[in-house]
Amino acid sequence: MSRIAARFAALKAEGRGALIPFLEAWDPDAATSMALLRGMPGAGADLIEIGCPFTDPMADGPTVQLAAIRGLKAGATMSRTLAMVREFRREDDATPIILMGYLNPIDSYGVERFCTDAAAAGVDGLIVVDLPSEEADLLLPHAAAQGLDVIRLVAPTTDDARMPLVLNGSSGFVYYVSITGVTGTRTASADELAAAIPHVRAVTNLPIAIGFGVRTPAQAAAAVRAADAAVVASALLDTLAGSLDEQGRAQPNTVRLVLDQVRDLADAVRNARITA
Repeated sequence: MSRIAARFAALKAEGRGALIPFLEAWDPDAATSMALLRGMPGAGADLIEIGCPFTDPMADGPTVQLAAIRGLKAGATMSRTLAMVREFRREDDATPIILMGYLNPIDSYGVERFCTDAAAAGVDGLIVVDLPSEEADLLLPHAAAQGLDVIRLVAPTTDDARMPLVLNGSSGFVYYVSITGVTGTRTASADELAAAIPHVRAVTNLPIAIGFGVRTPAQAAAAVRAADAAVVASALLDTLAGSLDEQGRAQPNTVRLVLDQVRDLADAVRNARITA
């Protein structure tokens, strides 16, 4: 059983949903990014999503775009992102790690080589935002050979006829993009989620994580009442960005502020179904 499957099975047995916080690799620098990664499990992260900085992140709003720029300026590369995961695995062999990124850097690295190196580093799952379902065979065989889950995205615009095609070959969990638009903008309502999630459940037994627009503890709690996990990205990156000095450098309280926010989100997720 993969780390992702094992974690969701354990959470299901506990009767609660998962919190999946996001960080951008090397944002704003290697040491701060690594400190956040190391600190997130203790702050309540059940799984962790790491963004791979890219110059043209088409699905991301301004907050994630700026985080990617900071990471790239600090020296982020795909190899260095994988090195972060290897370093993390020296201390934590249980928390699932998902890389989120775009096809171009993976293709430039070499798809087969990337999957081999990612698995060796301790990566558990991949979210490749701009990989069309019709071209998924570019990645799926190599990922499957290395035991990597390929997590597919579905959106409010994914109709019932197309959804089986989108989810064909997917594993780990399904990422439900709760809004039409880029990350960090508006938030789907509880009623919208309650109406949408059953359409996804009808075609898959995989856990469902809700992301794009989940910013507050209350919204994270609503997400795990409707589905199985909440992904929080832009809100954490906003906190990080707001803590930087005028030159964009981390301050002594940067890591603490972000991890405190993770704790607040985790508390809400852990209690969501108790207070529902």
